[in-house]
Parts: sequence; C-alpha cells; structure tokens
Amino acid sequence: MDGAHYDAIKILPLSPSTQDGEKNIMDQSNRYARLDLKEADLIAGGRHVLCAYIMKPKAGYGDFLATAAHFAAESSTGTNVEVGTTDDFTRGVDALVYEIDEARELVKIAYPVELFDRNIIDGRAMLASVWTLTIGNNQGMGDVEYSKMHDIYIPPKFLALFDGPAVNIVDMWRTLGRPLENGGMVVGTIIKPKLGLRPQPFADACYQFWLGGDFIKNDEPQGNQVFAPLKDTIRLVADAMRRAQDKTGEAKIFSANITADDPFEMIARGEYILETFAENASHVAFLVDGYVAGPTAITTCRRRFPSQFLHYHRAGHGAVTSPQSKRGYTAFVHCKMSRLQGASGIHVGTMGYGKMESAKDDRNIAYMLERDSADGPFYHQEWQGMRATTPIISGGMNALRLPGFFDNLGHCNVIQTSGGGAFGHKDGGVAGAKSLKQARDAWMAKVNLIDYAKEHPELKGAFESFSADADRLYPGWRESLKAHK
Repeated sequence: MDGAHYDAIKILPLSPSTQDGEKNIMDQSNRYARLDLKEADLIAGGRHVLCAYIMKPKAGYGDFLATAAHFAAESSTGTNVEVGTTDDFTRGVDALVYEIDEARELVKIAYPVELFDRNIIDGRAMLASVWTLTIGNNQGMGDVEYSKMHDIYIPPKFLALFDGPAVNIVDMWRTLGRPLENGGMVVGTIIKPKLGLRPQPFADACYQFWLGGDFIKNDEPQGNQVFAPLKDTIRLVADAMRRAQDKTGEAKIFSANITADDPFEMIARGEYILETFAENASHVAFLVDGYVAGPTAITTCRRRFPSQFLHYHRAGHGAVTSPQSKRGYTAFVHCKMSRLQGASGIHVGTMGYGKMESAKDDRNIAYMLERDSADGPFYHQEWQGMRATTPIISGGMNALRLPGFFDNLGHCNVIQTSGGGAFGHKDGGVAGAKSLKQARDAWMAKVNLIDYAKEHPELKGAFESFSADADRLYPGWRESLKAHK
C-alpha cells in the first residue's frame, strides 16, 4: 500500500469507555443519531427508507444510543473508526437513528434512498442492496446482543423503482373462468410424498386431484432428481392436465418448481415447461424458493417470464423469521419485500388455523400484500397502485378449518394448498378436493357447514375423515348429520 493511501485514511483510537470494565467502543451518536427528526417529516420528504428494529446492546459495551448509532453507521457510511476519506457529501447520506425507546428495545433508522444500489441496465432498484445495508453486517457486530427488523417503509418514488407483481390471482381466476372480483379460493394441493415418486405415479396423482381440484404445486424440494427427471415428469404432468381438463370441462393449473442456483438453469427449465405444456402454457405457474435462492432467483423469474404466475415459496424462512429468533427479520417484513420484488403469490401461513407456527393477527401480513393501503406494526404503507400479491395458505388445513380461517381474514380470495386435507379424505383425493370447494362455497353463501354437508356427500365425508377437528369445531355434528339420513 502506498504512502498517499496511508495519508488519506486517518485511523483514530477508540474512545474510552464510560464505565469501568466496559469494552471500548467509539460513540458515533453525534453523527449517526438525530433524535430531533420527526417521522412524519421524513415520510413527507420522501427520500428515506425507514426501518424499525428490536435491538439489545451487548452487556459491557456502552449505552443504548451509542450502540444504535454504531448500528446505523455500519449500515451506511461508517465503520468502527474515523476515516479521512469522508467528505461533506458522504455525511449527507448517513443512515440516522431518529427514534429510540430503550424500554421497548426499539430503534428506528432512516436510510437515504441514495445509499441503495441501482441497476446499470435500467436504473431500477434491487432488493439485494436493501438487504445488504439494512440487515447486513450490523446484526453481527460485537456490541449487539441481538437485532431484528420488524417493519420497513418504502417511500413512493423509491417504491416505483421496484418491479412489483406482473400477474396475480385475478389472472388465475380468468384462466379458471371465475368472476374477476371476489372469485374465491383456488383449491390446491401438494403431491405427497414430497420426494420419492417417479414420474408416472406423480402424474397419476396430479390427474386424480384435478378431477376435483384446481391447482397443484410442486413441493419445494421437487425438481430434477435422478429418479424423477424433470423433463419426463413435466411431459407426463402436461398430459395429465389435458386429460383432466377433457374429463371435467374445467381449466386446471400446475405450479412447477424452477428454482436453481444458476439463473440460466431456471430459464432453461421454464422454457422447457412452457414448450411442453404448449396450448396450456397460461395454466402454468412457476414456483421459486425465494428465501433459499434469494432475490436473484425471484427477479430472474419475474423478468424472464412476466406472463406466468410467480409462486414465491418461503422454504427456510423460519430460520430467521420465527418469533423465537432474535435476529433477522419478521415474516411480515419478508412478505412485504416479496411484493416489491414481484411475487404473484406467497405463502403466508395459516394464521393459527393450520399446523404451522402462526397467529390470528398474521392476517395483517395478507392485508399488506393485497391492499393498496395498509398498516404495519410501525409504519403505514401506500402501495401507489402496485399490483397485489396473493396470499397462499398451506399446512394442516382441511375443509372443516376453512370457515374459521375465512372469518378471521374477512374473505376467501386466496390460493389454498391442502396435502392431508385432500388426500386424507376417507374417499380419496378427488372427494377431498371437492370437500374443500364445498367448504368455500358454503362460506361464500353464508350457510352453516353442517347444513351444507347434508346435501354434499364429499363435505359430509370430511366431517368423518377429520373427526377430531369436527368434534372441536362443530360439536353435535354427528347427531345432526345422522338425523339427516
């Protein structure tokens, strides 16, 4: 390294600790904290991404504000030393702590939009850059015990630089011949076992479900295993769709997993799938594991195949979004970011009605995805007309649990994928799929599920198949249905 470079960088000693025995840190609150700033003014100004974190400083390092300022510095223009290359312009794009509440462990930071990377090909924004700054090195710093992002606000002009969804459930309703407003739940499943089926048994299971249901998705690990080559499987599934549509006179949809490390591999898979489905190409969605494969995979699919429903699967997200995790970001933040990237639909959990970790107030995740104006835990977001992302629910759901879920959400305009809830029906997957449709129809017609089951044998069979749920949710169902005989 030459001498000129040494002259340009002035490394100053860390400031002394304020308490005996504490480790030395440099207090940067005089530069990276502006507690006089008002959130309403920052929003009105429109040039800051705002982030709300729950953060705890590590014992023995310094006070709450100093740690928060260090966190903001590491997120933007600073480090743990002073450098002589900093100029006045650089200071103008500092991330700033503008609010703290030590009792609640709350830190809010404003990030100037100029900090974030833009594409050289079209000037658009990228989520990878947002994540790099807002949840990058800062969460792993030595003076931070833990930190987790709970909300993020995107100002209108920066929001306009993201792709957003190209298609959503409205386009799926169109394919299915449904009303384009309140077209209702799309009845789906996941072929089980998730791994281990060869191409023909997999396609046979698809055909059977399609005789009663609408939508089938690959489970997230299914791809191009040696015992089930993708090209063989897709060819047989495309044939099964044609036969099921001919048999039922109804359109069917398949969500094919194109996730891969290599964008060119994803493109090759997508192009083969569309070519093979041919006249039914509009009946194909593309599933991408957006957490494990990242923003590059989502954007590759969104931009290369803008006419296809982009099915964002969250496999692995619980490693950081679980309420038990003290680092990372919440499921709410994760889903909000999926809409920015262009997800047509994303799994949102079952809001306490299925088997996965979730709660009733997770409906706010769905509202943030599907509404043009919605409240988060800390910020209100206006989406400025950006297309909605469709909530997808799965995990432990069956026909008997659906009405409570719809009551909690307030509507049934979702994609629902039941594995056991369809194939666990005593009369098989076709009857299971029909029972799910009937539960949806009963709720939309405001008819009690037991009364609807009296005239619909598949729904009645769901009461018998999932009797533990029936006893818990519909006490007296046995007598009512028996008396109807």
